[in-house]
Amino acid sequence: MKIYNKMKKLIVLTGIFSVLIMMSFGVADFFSSMTKIDYNDGSKTLKFTTKMNTTHISDALKINRSTAGFEAEVKKYVNNNFDVFVNGSNKTLTFTGSQVSGETVWVYFETSNIDAISNLKIKNTILLSAFPKQINLVNVAYKGDQKTMNFQRGKEVNEVSF
Repeated sequence: MKIYNKMKKLIVLTGIFSVLIMMSFGVADFFSSMTKIDYNDGSKTLKFTTKMNTTHISDALKINRSTAGFEAEVKKYVNNNFDVFVNGSNKTLTFTGSQVSGETVWVYFETSNIDAISNLKIKNTILLSAFPKQINLVNVAYKGDQKTMNFQRGKEVNEVSF
C-alpha cells in the first residue's frame, strides 16, 4: 500500500511539473529571421533568401498581411534594414521576389559583380527595433565554405572572412 501511495504521489507531481513546463514554453514567443546567402560563381552573384514570421513583420510594419501592398512594404523594410559590404565596398541589393506562405514571408534579393570575397560584412537590423529579443541568423555559402553570423540588439553588424 505504501508503494502504491508513493507511486501515485510521484505520478501526480510529475504531471503537475510537466504542465508547468509546457505552460512556460507556451508563454514565451520566439522572434527570429533567417537569411541564406549563396554565391553563384557562374554569374558572380550573391543570392539572398530571407525568411521571417508573417505575424511579426506584419506587427512591426503595422500593416495587415492580406493588404495588397504588404509584400512591397516587406521588401522596402528589408532593403532599409539589411546592408551588405563585400571587401569593404557597399553593395546595392536588387529584389527578385517575395512570397507569403502561411506564417512565413520569404524575400529574395541579390547583388552582382562579385568576383571574389575575402571579407563579407553585414548590417542586419530586421525586426530588432520592434522586438527586443529578436535574433537574426545569416548562413553564408561561398565556394564550399560555410559561415554563420548572428545579429541581435547591440550586435547589429557582423563580418566573416574567407
